[in-house]
Amino acid sequence: MSDKVYFQDHMGHNVCYGCGKFNDKGLQLQSYWDSSGEFAICDWQAKEHHHGWPQVMNGGIMATLIDCHSMCTAMAYVYKEEGRSLDSEPIYRYATGSMNIKYLKPTSNSNPVRLEARVIESKGRKVVIKVDFFSGELKTAEAEVVAIRVFDSSQQMAEGVFAVE
Repeated sequence: MSDKVYFQDHMGHNVCYGCGKFNDKGLQLQSYWDSSGEFAICDWQAKEHHHGWPQVMNGGIMATLIDCHSMCTAMAYVYKEEGRSLDSEPIYRYATGSMNIKYLKPTSNSNPVRLEARVIESKGRKVVIKVDFFSGELKTAEAEVVAIRVFDSSQQMAEGVFAVE
């Protein structure tokens, strides 16, 4: 039995392609804090249909993993900073404001990958995250992602903003 607390297990009826626990055709990534609580970790294994070229992971799949891991990290970080559990209210959700990815080396589709994210800035609705992407021990990509809070259950949101539950 794992003692990891996965961020996605506390995200309601999440059907997102990347991080949605309730999307059986999605990537279903799972993010958790490392033992220091400084880095959010995501370990994930590609399947054959995630190839870009034979034996090489598709860059769009990598971007989706980075994107969703970052949005879940932003949410979990702010909850932690507010001193509350992931299943508490108000509920926050984040969307990508920007994402700058540097693909450093081809990523094997055969090896498990690990994403290590850490928050480098948090101010108001904005959280900036640095992500390192590894295939085995080899760093194959890095990214800086800006997450913007787009949902706060304690406030009435503007018309047209998606509802979470």
